[in-house]
Amino acid sequence: VQLQASGGGAVQAGGSLTLSCTASGRTSGNRDIHDMGWFRQVLGKERESVATIMSGRVSYYSDSVKGRFTISRGNAKNTAVLQMNDLRPEDTAVYYCAARINRFTEWAYWGQGTLVTVSS
Repeated sequence: VQLQASGGGAVQAGGSLTLSCTASGRTSGNRDIHDMGWFRQVLGKERESVATIMSGRVSYYSDSVKGRFTISRGNAKNTAVLQMNDLRPEDTAVYYCAARINRFTEWAYWGQGTLVTVSS
């Protein structure tokens, strides 16, 4: 499975950005991907989970983005969209999309990362 992320960029505080991620190819065992998520990483810090959508319906958010970010599955199969509103300088990071078979499996598939820069 290959994940292609897009939509990063630079924005001023209070602005919005939309990240998109599309998964292509097949998993080992040809199983469907049920969960997709977005993570972010700041240089020198550990990668953290930002938002997850499970089975296209149930979503989870980190406390730091709750109420500002929305994750959804796109119209195309195996596409995840992260709508980021009211961005803050502390949201500046490289954002990665990830995919897994379901919540009982690891995040085995990762995109290349896209940089989001929020200036004050």
